[in-house]
Amino acid sequence: MNRGFIAVLVLATTFGATLPASAQAPRKDYIWARSTSATITMDGVLNEPAWAQADSVVIHMAQDTGIPGSGWFYEQGVAPTDPTYATIRFLRQGNQLWMGAYIRDKSIGGSGDFLRSDGLLMAIKDHLSPSRPAPPAEYFYTWWSPENPVAASAPGAVIGFRGRWTGCNDSPTPDCTRPRTAQEIAAWNAATGVGGTTNTDAVDDWGYVVEMRFDVGPTVMGYDFTKPGGDVVEWNISIYDTDWNWPNTASFSSNRVWWEGPWGRDAYFHNVRILGRSDVTTTSGPAPALGPDIRIPDAGALAAPTMDGLLTDAVWQKAPHFDIRYNDTALRNTYPGQGPWRSGQVQFAVNQQPLPTVLDPGDCTVSYFFKGDKLYLGFDVRDQIVQYYSPAVPTRWDGAIVSINNYSLRSADNNQLVGYKLSWEVGPTAAASPQDELPALISQGGAQVVLHLKNPSSPVCDCPADTTDRATSDIGYTAEMWIDLTKIGYPTGRGDGRIFLGIDLLDGDSFTNWPDSYGTRVWWQREFAGGSGAGGGGPDGPAWGYLDPTILVGVGDADPAPQSPLALLGASPNPYRSRTAVHFSLARPSDVKLEVYDMQGRMVAARDYGRQPAGPSHVIFGDDRMASGLYMYRLRVADGVDRSTTTLAGKMLLVR
Repeated sequence: MNRGFIAVLVLATTFGATLPASAQAPRKDYIWARSTSATITMDGVLNEPAWAQADSVVIHMAQDTGIPGSGWFYEQGVAPTDPTYATIRFLRQGNQLWMGAYIRDKSIGGSGDFLRSDGLLMAIKDHLSPSRPAPPAEYFYTWWSPENPVAASAPGAVIGFRGRWTGCNDSPTPDCTRPRTAQEIAAWNAATGVGGTTNTDAVDDWGYVVEMRFDVGPTVMGYDFTKPGGDVVEWNISIYDTDWNWPNTASFSSNRVWWEGPWGRDAYFHNVRILGRSDVTTTSGPAPALGPDIRIPDAGALAAPTMDGLLTDAVWQKAPHFDIRYNDTALRNTYPGQGPWRSGQVQFAVNQQPLPTVLDPGDCTVSYFFKGDKLYLGFDVRDQIVQYYSPAVPTRWDGAIVSINNYSLRSADNNQLVGYKLSWEVGPTAAASPQDELPALISQGGAQVVLHLKNPSSPVCDCPADTTDRATSDIGYTAEMWIDLTKIGYPTGRGDGRIFLGIDLLDGDSFTNWPDSYGTRVWWQREFAGGSGAGGGGPDGPAWGYLDPTILVGVGDADPAPQSPLALLGASPNPYRSRTAVHFSLARPSDVKLEVYDMQGRMVAARDYGRQPAGPSHVIFGDDRMASGLYMYRLRVADGVDRSTTTLAGKMLLVR
């Protein structure tokens, strides 16, 4: 069966995806920046004809700009009598991204108080940064000036720049009063026209117009609209609106409304996709719709799985899947949508020791489908040290976090779509132990998780009390999980089929040599939602998915063929002190054994690691009885399809 065929089918997304009549409601988390060759004069007027041909979005206080991350918040004073109403447009010229904004506002002004000033707080994710997720760069265009509150509150005060490309940035020694350099102005600039006079309420203002340019090019922010297929800028905006502070204080109101994300320096909830492509211009007609990041198929006539944790049911054998693997940049770059930029990993410090080498990186295959009103997820985890750690220390768990949003419920404070952090860890008796918001959902009949050890004869390491090194006997575990979508706000029948997901693999490994121990997380799309996220939202990055009834599990299957050559990639670290990882690549799933010999040809150790997946893999080896010296090793591989056996040989140096 070719599971990859259906996986590619459901994961593939193009800007020009055409959705069938039964598809989900159109996405509202993106906008096209149409290309124009016309001259744009930065004067805060927006009177060039190209602006009338640009795509636009309206951001209105107390109204949804687009799920899952948009919202609003009342900061101070009374409910606004002049609520924010803004129209935002985008154009582009090469990698110069232009934004036009018309914000209707009867009372405009600023001060030295952050919550008593108007302005636009924005972020663009920095694709030049090697960090993943790609971090936000703040672009704050505001009448707020704590450095000079008197001038900021004076009638006629002008708006200013803060954040990236200013002296008022995240550097250790910011200088918020120095003039901006020519380089900074080239990277970000704007002009604003004010209808009225700032900082006086004697006569109503009518609003302000912003004409803004961002250089998002490859050497500035890491984007390139000009490459084949175009590019997608990750962006968000929060409009701060203070009314009647100058000095009609009886009606004073301070509030903000945002599109997908509220902050400039923190990535929360979601982000807007600004799309640009050479063939989408001001004269090219309707722009293509953005399809879902992932299509989740219907199990159809296949029976629902028996919940035993084994993943042996027919539906699991045919279901599409994706992999999550620590330190695998190439894999992360295959993720759909903004997955290559929002997915990431972290290693936690243990016992105040310097971070040790991750010898057994987290490695998991996640399968998925829906049947009826239930979403099913299968986890096939390769792990040579399966451990239980106290629920009070989540940085050391083995397990997973499933992030998912409610269908329509909004948080009471931020008014954005509520997210849930559905966590489970490997328990002390090898059963799944629900954590965070999962126990409550289970108690309502809304979820189930069942776990199975691949090597039941190897008990779970109860850490840290049990310091026995498990690397010689564990293989990993499998788990089955279902979520009843009607318990998180979905109507029967899954509504319009939209779903917002993230999967986080948790992997803690503890060794007899305690400083070698560590805890890691590696995630697909979103680290977590709910729980510890502000307002129940969590960090940004969920995949926009579609529960697609037109795609059935198993359609198009065929027998597998080898996908990569069989190869020994070597031991790392080598030399090593106590533990090393032997890396290799398998053409097909195979049974793997390791034999270690001293230089006299005597076998000093043997390990049976069981079935390993196709593609790049590794096994952990260590034996505290062995003395320092040079050793030969043989990796014996039994093909899982034709049972042919191949032996690969290498050397390793142990230095005590």
